[in-house]
Amino acid sequence: MNQELVTALRELARDKGIPFETILAGLEEALASAYKSWRRQHDPELDEELFGARGQLDPETGELRVWEQQFDEEGNLLEEKEVEVTDEFKGRIGAQTAKQVIYQKLRDAERELTYEEFAGREGDVVTGIIQQDSHRYTLLDLGKVEALLPQAEQVPSEPYRHGERLKAYITEVRRGTKGPQIVVSRTHPGLLRKLFELEVPEIEEGIVEIKNVAREPGHRSKLAVSSNEPGVDPVGACVGAKGSRVRMVVNELRGEKIDVVPWSPDPGQVVANALQPA
Repeated sequence: MNQELVTALRELARDKGIPFETILAGLEEALASAYKSWRRQHDPELDEELFGARGQLDPETGELRVWEQQFDEEGNLLEEKEVEVTDEFKGRIGAQTAKQVIYQKLRDAERELTYEEFAGREGDVVTGIIQQDSHRYTLLDLGKVEALLPQAEQVPSEPYRHGERLKAYITEVRRGTKGPQIVVSRTHPGLLRKLFELEVPEIEEGIVEIKNVAREPGHRSKLAVSSNEPGVDPVGACVGAKGSRVRMVVNELRGEKIDVVPWSPDPGQVVANALQPA
């Protein structure tokens, strides 16, 4: 435990994008746990329920300090005293604890960072590479994490081939024991809405507004749009020159037919507009 260790930890933190303090706190926690284990070996009569330890690693010098703690039966701290850290204990830490703890904390911190990156992104569209397809689910590799595409969220007419790129709509992000679990969908109406937002700048700028979406995944969808500027044709903006914009969405949805119709505050007119393309 010296300056070389601190330098290595800081480099590791930079490489992994994890706060140095996170790694340091994890190592100190592990040092305390290792000291408790070491003390139990040397004092079989030690009451584990009433004994504790606190470790500290100087972030500048790498100096290791340990405090023994005594608790009462209610868990209240009665006494805390610093103890000498022997060479025997340092050797044990160096050989058995530090490396595995650092890597465990790195994994934990990476999982937490990944969760924070995706938490709150329900409703976003992500692009992944198909890794595995089974009768129950398909896995998408998003880079840092895999997303789960359940059978219920799959379009029956779509083949999912290994190695292909696929866009999907995030429906849920939750913590898991092995990292964040991201559930995605290919059938959600929000996927159609988001794909048009990506293809049509007027939607992102707020000039054209998607009022409603109706979708029969894999077959036909209806998109009702309106314009917030009198001189802009909302249907034309979404369809694009010679159908270029809508064609991009159709291709992404593997040939699903898409009707873009003008929105109206009159429900009867909306129905008429929606039926007109057919």
